Amino acid sequence: MSNQQFIPLSVPNIAGNEWKYVKECLDTGWISSVGAYVNQFEQMVADFAGAKYGVAAVNGTAALHIALLLSGVKQHDYVILPNLTFVASANSIKYIGAEPLLIDADPDLWQMDLDLLEEFLENETDEKNGELIYIQDGRRIGAIMPVHILGNMCDMDRFLSIVKKYPLPIVEDATEALGTSYKGKHAGTFSPIGCFSFNGNKIISTGGGGVIVTDDEQLAKHAKHLTTTAKASVDEYYHDEVGYNYRLVNLLAAVGVGQMELLPSFIKRKKEAVAFYKKSFEGLADIRFQKELPDVQTNGWLFTIQTDQQQKLLDHLNANKILSRRFWMPMNKLPMYKDCVYVQQKDNADYIYNTCLSIPCSTSITDEQLKIVAREVKAALR
Repeated sequence: MSNQQFIPLSVPNIAGNEWKYVKECLDTGWISSVGAYVNQFEQMVADFAGAKYGVAAVNGTAALHIALLLSGVKQHDYVILPNLTFVASANSIKYIGAEPLLIDADPDLWQMDLDLLEEFLENETDEKNGELIYIQDGRRIGAIMPVHILGNMCDMDRFLSIVKKYPLPIVEDATEALGTSYKGKHAGTFSPIGCFSFNGNKIISTGGGGVIVTDDEQLAKHAKHLTTTAKASVDEYYHDEVGYNYRLVNLLAAVGVGQMELLPSFIKRKKEAVAFYKKSFEGLADIRFQKELPDVQTNGWLFTIQTDQQQKLLDHLNANKILSRRFWMPMNKLPMYKDCVYVQQKDNADYIYNTCLSIPCSTSITDEQLKIVAREVKAALR
């Protein structure tokens, strides 16, 4: 075992006004979901993404749940989802009583395979009474949820051109993609409603938190209503529909405001780490990187490499106090989603899972730590 200091994978970087803003909340007693920092934080996120409205939620999963409800997804519907994603995407669909319909990953981009999506929609679905139906069992497909895996994006022009042919609402899972854009347009704004996440390993963190963004004022108002238990009266406890206790609290929003002030510097540091690693590993063994389209500017959120020597590399790095992790297990490998409809030809998601690993890339990572990680990757694969 090496004597070097432990290097984490991706941890929060509390380096700005977070303590000051949290102290203000504590000093004034404004610690719950009614507080000025909640409104400020959600608007800062919306402004950064180029959206008109933001609605803060307790986490990204809750944001996705509300977004699906607002998009009209119903119990027993299907929601089209990439098989390669974090489990929260699929869970948010299940919360409604709907079912993920899984599409395999593109082997290079690791996003939803658009060829498979197009083929599936053309050959396996039918339109009846303004609704999209899965021919095989007659169930409605209520929405599609593209996920911007690792803060990367697919060809969004092609994606939109495919989907717009069908009555298929889009719920954009941009939980990993704050700071990512396609042709200058920010992730999360390619659909009527998009969602971001701010848990501990994201590019900015509020500990736990999420924000729904939209340009639709009525959607924003309804989202805020649903996230605050659907309370419809100021003076008494009258609630006019089933609501959810999903509103972000002021304490965490205060942290978020401090983090948003630092976000440009965080993105800059992520990109520096990406550039360093790519240069360091160029031509090393069989290492490959996630492909990025020329029109995409990624946030560099969680740097991930691909190698057929995945386990050997993981064992070496973790034994040397360099925290590294495999990719998320594909949804169809999990017990609760193993029977979902899965559209695939080569099962790229499974191959990506078995060959990819994420390595340290915190926004606070030092140049020396980057060099240590690179040195140990080379030592393992040489």
